[in-house]
Amino acid sequence: MSSKPVQGLPLLPGSSFRDPTKTAFHRSQTLSYKNGFAFKRLPTVGIGRERLHVNQLSQAELDELSNKRPTLTYGQPKQAPPSDFIPAHVAFDKKVLKFKGYFQEDVPISTEEHFRVRQVDIYYYLEDDTMSVMEPIVENSGIPQGKFIKRQRLPKNDRGDHYHWKDLNRSINITIYGKTFRIVDCDPFTQTFLESQGIELNPPERMVFDPYTELRKMPLRMYVTPSDFDQLKQFLAFDKQVLRFYAMWDDTVNMFGENRRFIIHYYLADDTMEVRECHERNNGRDPFPVLIRRQRLPKKTVEKADTFPTCVLEISDQEVLEWYTAKDFAVGKSITLLGRSFFLYDCDEFTRQFYRDKFGIDDFQPVDIKMRPPEEVTQVIPPYNGYGFIEDSLQNCFSLIPKPPKKDIIKMLENDRQVLRFAVKMESPNKEDRKRRFILSYCLATDMMSIYEPPIRNSGIIAGKFLSKTQVPKPGSSPDNPVYYGPIDLTIGATVEVFSHRFVITDADLYVLNYMESNPGSFPAAVIESMRNHFAPRQAAAEAVKRLDQSEPDQQELEAAVAEMQEHLQRHNYFPDGEMQAAFLQRDKDSSGLLDKADFLELCEHFKVPVDDPLFQKVTRGRKATRSAFPFKFCGAGS
Repeated sequence: MSSKPVQGLPLLPGSSFRDPTKTAFHRSQTLSYKNGFAFKRLPTVGIGRERLHVNQLSQAELDELSNKRPTLTYGQPKQAPPSDFIPAHVAFDKKVLKFKGYFQEDVPISTEEHFRVRQVDIYYYLEDDTMSVMEPIVENSGIPQGKFIKRQRLPKNDRGDHYHWKDLNRSINITIYGKTFRIVDCDPFTQTFLESQGIELNPPERMVFDPYTELRKMPLRMYVTPSDFDQLKQFLAFDKQVLRFYAMWDDTVNMFGENRRFIIHYYLADDTMEVRECHERNNGRDPFPVLIRRQRLPKKTVEKADTFPTCVLEISDQEVLEWYTAKDFAVGKSITLLGRSFFLYDCDEFTRQFYRDKFGIDDFQPVDIKMRPPEEVTQVIPPYNGYGFIEDSLQNCFSLIPKPPKKDIIKMLENDRQVLRFAVKMESPNKEDRKRRFILSYCLATDMMSIYEPPIRNSGIIAGKFLSKTQVPKPGSSPDNPVYYGPIDLTIGATVEVFSHRFVITDADLYVLNYMESNPGSFPAAVIESMRNHFAPRQAAAEAVKRLDQSEPDQQELEAAVAEMQEHLQRHNYFPDGEMQAAFLQRDKDSSGLLDKADFLELCEHFKVPVDDPLFQKVTRGRKATRSAFPFKFCGAGS
């Protein structure tokens, strides 16, 4: 309720009266709606519909008062109340920033254009920070155009940030969904708004237009001034005149590549070329005569993008900057035809004469292209490691899949099952090893040697195979080039060193002598003679046995044979022991020193007495068949 003093009365309590004529005491409405938005308006009347004169100032006076800062004489100045809040959708309603830009995309499937430039308009809506990209429609472009990106908040990075109007400026690149847009300019409103917000704008750039679109705008019909060159005159003057060059294509840089020879024909009548291949006998190639058919070949072409497919060989005349002519050929130089490099090493006589008359060139020295034989690389054989045969181990150095070494088949067939046997004893500082006796067998078919030790009762040594069949190298020979023992090295009294064991040959088989006499060219005469001297006593004993079979021997001759047999057994280190003596005496019941023939031979075989020796046979056959008693003193078993 309002009241004011009556005129003439002091302004004191009780001196003011209410106006009875006023019946409305409500406040005026200060809020209103316009176009769907609420806004505030200043009241013009007060309570009771009294006219308010405080709000009757002009807008200029109101602005002056709002900017005027009052000064107080006393007290602290009071802070002005904050300005009224205005939401963004109200403040920036229908305010849009517009930028002009473009983006570039590759065209890999066209020979007329390598890339395409597409112009766009980028809109930024200030009321909700959304953006949209629109592409102006170009007539007959064949591309769906219009709304390129619908209105939305566009992501700025992978962290979830979005583009803001502070991120936009002229002459910058922005990336939206994998495409890079170049902003070149903006409209005046956008420029004024960004400058009012304190953003320094970059200078504008010129808009880039699509080159293929601009090319289509050119008139299709173009008039070209005809050349002064008369092609008909060239055809009539150089008809049936062909330049011939001999070339070589070096393709050895590629897998399974080789040097291939070609003939290049250059037709002077129309400046065309062809490349023909020179086939050789049994070269394994199909007989295609022409590598490049007769045509004009480009020397220089326009540069293409890296994304242009190289398999496309259709080159238009507009893409060729220069064609090959006769002046581009020279002997001793290389020329590139459709990606292949050909080396010109010679030409024919007509071509030489043409270049002398036309260009004044006299240097036509042919180039020798014969392949030099490759240098032989000496294969380094690693040292022998001691495993297996050296010939077998050597095959691992020649092939990944080793093959068995080649054998001398003729030698194996000629010497099949021919074995030379020798009786050997071991040379050793050990007394027990010196008593050991062995049989050395040499196989003539394979040049291999084996050693066998006969068993001896109660010797304490495990008899049997001492050395399997193998080739035995001589001492002092190198492991990489060993020298093996041969039949010529095996003689009576010779020492054979077998893998650090030394053996002395004491006896041999009769077959050894027969083999030496049948092959006198393979053995020295001294070796054969020494072998004959060794077997002479045995042969004499054999002949004596034959004589004894025919006649009754003399008692003195029989005693001499017994003495010779005892000496022979002692020479071969055969010493009977007490067990043998006890066995013979046990069979001699009447202590006469004579045994029955069957008992005598049975005991000799039991104690390994060499009954097949000719001397032994001479003694046993020295008595008549009717007599069945034999002396056993020659064996050392008698008393």
